[in-house]
Order: sequence, then C-alpha cells, then structure tokens
Amino acid sequence: MTFITHPRIVPDSVEERRYQTAMVQGCLRNNTLVILPTGLGKTVVAVRVAAEYLSSGKVLVLAPTKPLVDQHRESFSRMLVDTRVGEMNGNMKPETRAGIVEECDIVVSTPQSVANDLEAGRYGLTGFSLIIFDEAHRGVGNYAYVRVAQFCPKGTRCVGMTASPGSDTSKIEEVCINLHLRRIDIRSDEDPDVSPYIHYTFVNRVEVNIPQDIQDATALLRSMLDHFVSEMVSLNLIRPGWQVSTSYMLAVGQGLQARLARGEKTAVVYRGLALHSICIKILHAIGLAETQGMTPLRVYLEKVEAEADQREGGRSSREIVKRPEYIGVRTILDKTNVEHPKVSRVLSIVSRTVNGGQGSKVIVFAQYRDTCEMLTRKLASVPGARIGMLVGQSNGGLRQKEQVALLDGFRNGEYNVIVSTSVGEEGLDVSSTDAVIFYEPVSSEIRTIQRRGRTGRKNDGEVYVLVAKGTLDEVLERSSAEKERAMRERLEKLSDELSRGSSPIVRKNQTRIDGF
Repeated sequence: MTFITHPRIVPDSVEERRYQTAMVQGCLRNNTLVILPTGLGKTVVAVRVAAEYLSSGKVLVLAPTKPLVDQHRESFSRMLVDTRVGEMNGNMKPETRAGIVEECDIVVSTPQSVANDLEAGRYGLTGFSLIIFDEAHRGVGNYAYVRVAQFCPKGTRCVGMTASPGSDTSKIEEVCINLHLRRIDIRSDEDPDVSPYIHYTFVNRVEVNIPQDIQDATALLRSMLDHFVSEMVSLNLIRPGWQVSTSYMLAVGQGLQARLARGEKTAVVYRGLALHSICIKILHAIGLAETQGMTPLRVYLEKVEAEADQREGGRSSREIVKRPEYIGVRTILDKTNVEHPKVSRVLSIVSRTVNGGQGSKVIVFAQYRDTCEMLTRKLASVPGARIGMLVGQSNGGLRQKEQVALLDGFRNGEYNVIVSTSVGEEGLDVSSTDAVIFYEPVSSEIRTIQRRGRTGRKNDGEVYVLVAKGTLDEVLERSSAEKERAMRERLEKLSDELSRGSSPIVRKNQTRIDGF
C-alpha cells in the first residue's frame, strides 16, 4: 500500500488512490462538484484539497448537522499536521464563533451559524482560500449553503461533495450555480480506477404478504376514503375515475389554496379544503397499515382522536372518527394481536447477523419515529442485540450531542444495532456495518443511495429491502430505481456539457454582468 506524501498530511495516514488523486487535481483547477459513492473517501479528497490551500489562507468546511461537523473535525484533525481545526455550531455565542474563525486554520461548522454571522457582519470570508460544502445537494432554495456562498470572495476555491445529487437536472444545475461550481467530477462503482476499492453490497429484496387483519382494516379505510372522494367528485374538485394518491391529493390541495388566495371564499372551496384534509389523513392511515403495521397505525389513530376532541381545528378528525368504517377499524385494532410480518423478518435478520460473527453490526432504517420505537421495543428481545435508537431532535428526540454519543457507542461496540429514522441516512461514518435493513422502500433516489451506503464500506455488506406485496411499497421501490438510473444518465450528460462549456450553468453565469 502506498501513502500520500505531503508536508501537511500525517505520514502513512492517507492511502494513495488514483481516482482520489485525479479528483483532487480537478478541484485544484476549478470549482468542482465531487460525486463519489459513499465509503470511497470524499472526506479524504476534501482533506487533500485543504492541505493544498492552507498555505494560501483558511479553509471553511460546512456540513448540515452537528454529528457530521463533529465527524469532520475529528477527521481533519487526525489527518493534518500543524493545523488548528476549530468546530462551530449554533449553540455557541457569536463572539465565541468569531474567535474560532480568527484563531483556527480550518473551521468546521453547520452552515446556518456561518450564514447568520456573515449577514450580521461578525466576520467575513476574505481570509478563506477554500470552502467545502459537504452534502452539497442541499444547496438549493434558501438553504444556508446558498446564503454563505453569496459572501464568497472572487478567487476563493469552492468544492461541493455528495454521494447522491438526485436525478433532477434543474436542481443539480441550481446547486452548481448557487455554490459557484463550474465542473462535475463523477465516479461510480463501475469506473476502472474505483472498482479495485469496492466492497460489494448485496441487495436482498424480502417480500411479505399482508395478514388478514391488516387487509380488513385497510379495506374499511379505503371504503371511508371512497365516501369522501365521492363528495369531492360531486363538487367537481377532482375528476371521476382518477386513482387517488397522496401526491394527487396534495396537488388538489394546492389548487384549492390558490383559489382561496385569489379571493374565491366560497362554500365549495372551504368544503373542498376540509375534504382534502380528511382524505390526506385517511391515505396516511392506509399507508401506515400496509407498510408499517398495526402499532404505528394505532398510535396515529390515537392522535387523530385526540385532535377530534379539540374544540378548535379538529373538524376533519371529528368527521373521520364518527364514520362507521372508522369504528370498524378501531374494533379490529382492539381485538388483534397481529403485527406486520416485516417485524418478524427484521428480528430474524438482526438475530442472524449479530450472532453470526463477532462484532457484527446492523442498522435498521424506518420512515416513521413510531415505527422506530416499536422496532426498538421488539428488538430488545433478540439475544445478543444491544439496541440504540437514532432519531432527530424534534418532539423530544435526541439532541445532536446525544446523536454523536450514540454513534460513538455504535462504533466502539456499546451498541450493535441502531434503529434510525432519516437522520442516520446522510454522511455519517458507520463504516463497520455488516447489514442495513430498509423497513420500507423510499421513493427518493438520494435517500436510497444514502441508506444503502451505510454498509459495504470496509468489507462486503448486505442490504435487505422489505416490501409488502401489493402495497405502496412496490410503487416507491419502482420510483426509486427509475430515478437512480436517470440520475446517472443525466449527471454524465451534464458533466459532458460542462466540460465543453455548453451547459446551462455556464450560459446562466455568462448572462450576469459580473461574468463579463
């Protein structure tokens, strides 16, 4: 094994990889969006680029969450010599952050803190030679990355890094424009200079059948949905015969809100908004029953009932709980002890993995916190499983410091199973994971890639995708696969256009006065 030799890099600490060297050279020549599969060393590329720019000025590294900031601070500190690395976040006093910017060679921070400080004039970016945007696909709209980039001095090198920018070309272009990125450098597992370093990830599709109790509850919910949809059809709010889905109902709701905003304050519009709210709630309940199980459905219906008891704002929920179909669903839930068959599959996979080899670890991803809580309780019965639950900060969840501590515990073996919501999908270094379980497919190609990338980083890994037959799971699974294929094709086309100077990114930049 050959190591990088550089006066700023700790000797024998960074392996020489040809594709990383090529990407570093590209970043040194031009502002670049680096797209590299999870586990192949985006951080190493960032460190090597930073090592080149430290002689010219300070380096700012931005990451979207406190756990990622903490991870990057540790990585840059470990790999670089004679370099003061400081960490910032929104919990610090502004003057403390300003002091860190003044004193440190590399500043690692959440972007919101830096954006607020720059807008308040507490410090500037004049002394920075390099800005690194981790998880750069977030750089759209009014996200803090965009606000920080607006303060970037001319001549400061900008580098964006992501494993999964998405399949929407317009959004990729928006990221590049917002973050001043003029070229794309993309690698995949199939590239000849990358393939020698790939550990294989075996994707296993696990299909389950829906139990009769869940089928009966779902049938009642669909019957109730049909009742309210029929009323919307009679009001000419939706077309008869159209298949009603959440995305379709959201579009209908946007249309109703637009009519209201234009001053159409009629009984039809107001009733339409009420029916829209009812249908969205029922669709969510159907999705929970089919893809999550009875416990998450029960928890959700309890929330609907609590809302129905409120004097203000509970009208749509009151209409739901009064329906005879709802009473039938409630009767099934009160009598059944059936849980979703996915649960037993999760227990089996986790048991087989953690007891199949010393030090084996598993991450279970689930869409909803209620499902995570249910799985955490069920997994506690698995011999040898030491369970941690990773959830976001809202509604009494884990603070970012607690998330960091939990992931540290996972790395050092205190936990060998993590049950996580989407907060665990992005960027976090959990390199020794042997298996990842998707409790359900997700339609987002970005989230699918991020989830899958939690395994197969330092050894071969297994991915298990649980799919309930004949449900929304199958729709989401197809959607994600199609988007992922489209993402690769569009990125390659956009990269080629950029290299020839014909991309809309270049054309848009040229239309600005400061581009001449």
